[in-house]
Amino acid sequence: MTEDTSTPETTPATAPASTGPDVPPDHLAINPRSPFFDQEKLQRGIGIRFKGTVRTNVEEYSISEGWIRVQAGKSMDRHGNALTIKLSGPVEAWYEDLGEDAPVAKKD
Repeated sequence: MTEDTSTPETTPATAPASTGPDVPPDHLAINPRSPFFDQEKLQRGIGIRFKGTVRTNVEEYSISEGWIRVQAGKSMDRHGNALTIKLSGPVEAWYEDLGEDAPVAKKD
């Protein structure tokens, strides 16, 4: 048997900015009952840009599916949860604790 000494196709230096430990997940929610809730990642602070505008009122997002959920006014459902609406468009996310040069997760 011969040992394969070829280099991998993607090295850390050439890896795309949309994956890695310093890039937010593809889908994240702030509701603790959601399967996409992750307290550790939320505590770092996540910035969201939707259709070119930085948004601070995002309840949930999905980069690959291209949508965000935002609260619909002050309306509540019968369980006391805020009603949300889904807005479609390009979504970008980054960790705010990394500063201005933080890698951005976006759909390619």
